[in-house]
Amino acid sequence: MAVPQPPLEKRDHLYLQEVLAQARQAAPDGWWPLTLGAQPLGLISPDRVEALGAWLPLAKQERGWRWPAEHLDSQTRSDQLRQAADGLRQAGWITGWRDEAYASWGTVDMPGEAGVMELFRLERAAFRFFGFRSHAVHINGLTHDGRVWRAQRAWTKATDPGMGDNLAAGGLAAGESVLSCAWRELQEEAGLSRDQVASFSYVGTVVTERMEREGWHSESLQVFNAVLQPSAEPINRDGEVESFACLTPAEVIDSMRHQVWTLDAACAMALAWRAGEGNPDHASLAAGVSPRRHA
Repeated sequence: MAVPQPPLEKRDHLYLQEVLAQARQAAPDGWWPLTLGAQPLGLISPDRVEALGAWLPLAKQERGWRWPAEHLDSQTRSDQLRQAADGLRQAGWITGWRDEAYASWGTVDMPGEAGVMELFRLERAAFRFFGFRSHAVHINGLTHDGRVWRAQRAWTKATDPGMGDNLAAGGLAAGESVLSCAWRELQEEAGLSRDQVASFSYVGTVVTERMEREGWHSESLQVFNAVLQPSAEPINRDGEVESFACLTPAEVIDSMRHQVWTLDAACAMALAWRAGEGNPDHASLAAGVSPRRHA
C-alpha cells in the first residue's frame, strides 16, 4: 500500500529541510572525541574524564581521549563500564537510572549492521555521559486520507514532558531487533496490534546530535510509517502518553513551526514526508539494509 503523501506547498518542503538541518548540531567547545583504540565511540569533556578517575582511566590523545580496551571482549568492556557508571551514579553525575541496557556498535547509523560487532552494553542513562551513540525507533502514524496521529508526551516524562511526539517511539534495548522494538512500542504506547495496522513501511535513518543536560546526545532514529486501519484509534497502555490527536498535514506543519514537537519527532516526520513514494518495506531492514539516511 502506498503511503499517503500530503499536498505540501514549496515553503513547507523548505521548512522540512530546515528541520532536518537541525538534526546534527555542532559539538560545544572543550568536548573531544572518545575512542576505543582507534575506533570512534563518543564525545566527552575534561571534567567528565576527571570524574571517571580510577573507575575507567582514559589515555590522553592529541585530539581527545582513548579507552584502551580494544583487546578486551564485549562482556569485559561491559563490566568495566558498569562499574564506572555505578560510581558516577553515586557521585551524582548520572541520574534517571532505568535498569535498562543499551548496546553499542560505535558510531554506526544502523544498529546491528552485518559485519559490525557489538562492542558493549551499558545502562541507558549513562550513554549521554560518555556521548555514546544510542538507537531508537520512531513510528509516524498515518490515516488512509493522509492525516497524522500525534502523541502528546505525558507530563510525568523526565524528558520533554507534554511535547508532541510521533505515534510511538522508544529506545532500542540491548538484544532487541529494530522490528521487534517497533512493534513493541506500537503496542505499549499506542495500544495497537498488527491487525490494526494496514501497512508498515521503513522510511530510513536520521541521526540527531546535540547537547543535553546529561551530556552529549547522539542517536540514530530508525523511522517507520504505519498506516492505520480506518477503525483503529491509538490508546496508550504504559502511561507515557498524555493523549493522541489526529491532525491534518497543515496542522502538523503549523505545530512544528511553533516548536510543540520534540526535535527528534519533527525530524522523523520531516524525513518521512521528504522521502516520498517508493520506500522499501520492512523486509529490507530485516536484511540489514539502510536505504535512506540523512546526516
